[in-house]
Amino acid sequence: MSRMSRRCLAVAAGLLLDRVLGELPAAVHPVAGFGRVMERVERVLWADRRVNGLVYAAAGVAAGVVTGLKGGSTATATATVTWVVVAGRQLRRIANRIGKMVQAGDLEQARTELPSLVGRNPSSLDASGIAAAVIESVAENSVDAVIAPVFWAAVAGAPGAAAYRAINTMDAMVGHRNERYRNFGWAAARLDDAANYVPARIFASLVAVSQKLPAKDILTTVRRDAATHPSPNAGVAEAAMAAALQRQLGGPLHYGNVRDGSVREERPLLGDGPRPHPKDVRTAIGIANRIEWIAVALLFLIWAVHRICRHLGYPSAYVAT
Repeated sequence: MSRMSRRCLAVAAGLLLDRVLGELPAAVHPVAGFGRVMERVERVLWADRRVNGLVYAAAGVAAGVVTGLKGGSTATATATVTWVVVAGRQLRRIANRIGKMVQAGDLEQARTELPSLVGRNPSSLDASGIAAAVIESVAENSVDAVIAPVFWAAVAGAPGAAAYRAINTMDAMVGHRNERYRNFGWAAARLDDAANYVPARIFASLVAVSQKLPAKDILTTVRRDAATHPSPNAGVAEAAMAAALQRQLGGPLHYGNVRDGSVREERPLLGDGPRPHPKDVRTAIGIANRIEWIAVALLFLIWAVHRICRHLGYPSAYVAT
């Protein structure tokens, strides 16, 4: 059996482990530990220069690769690291909890919970605005927390998955467009853009083929609207979700945190139709859940096809790998 097909089987197992077991507690989660280490690295390296940020990003990627290599190239290591770095179950759980609050009319509590899912100021959001924020996060984080780590685990095993999660974590920490990180966080942000470029488009394609709507209609919306978004990847995922829901996402928002302050950003509108209703959150979660199951099925299919080809003795470039 080729290494590629073994990796696909292992990655599928990692996804299933996340569905069954969920995330490790934050106190012992390797990603949380990596974040604490990189905070110390930032304190040592920070300067308002891109070269310092490049060194920071290189150190983080190296740490991710080394961590992934510790378990070797075994299927068990790939499955374990995949389980650790994906977070589909946690994403859907938090989104579902906030969605239920909005449907129940508990907007104050929903606003309190929203920052655990999205990095924006929720104080002025009404029910539709909160629903839109949750749906956009489900779309974008389905790429960050599921499709991208799965893609890089299938391509490069445990080191690839761990390196991806390092890049994505650094982007969340320093990849901001504010005064402190505009230069220092540039390298981490660009690395994250590159690492998510293919996975975001895989997600949009899976959304398109998994809906009752014609796939071409969803992909047309993605081609029309995604490029107007400031992120080359979030726009793709959010436009695909907007088209699948037949709702309009995007628009002006306030984002930021206590440390950096709140900043208004004029985001483009994505998709056609009315603004989201609170009940659309559940539908969006269902779409994300379906996409993850399709990913599991495709990974198993790649493994099974390779086994069948080997058994039948078909020579091919794939079998030879």
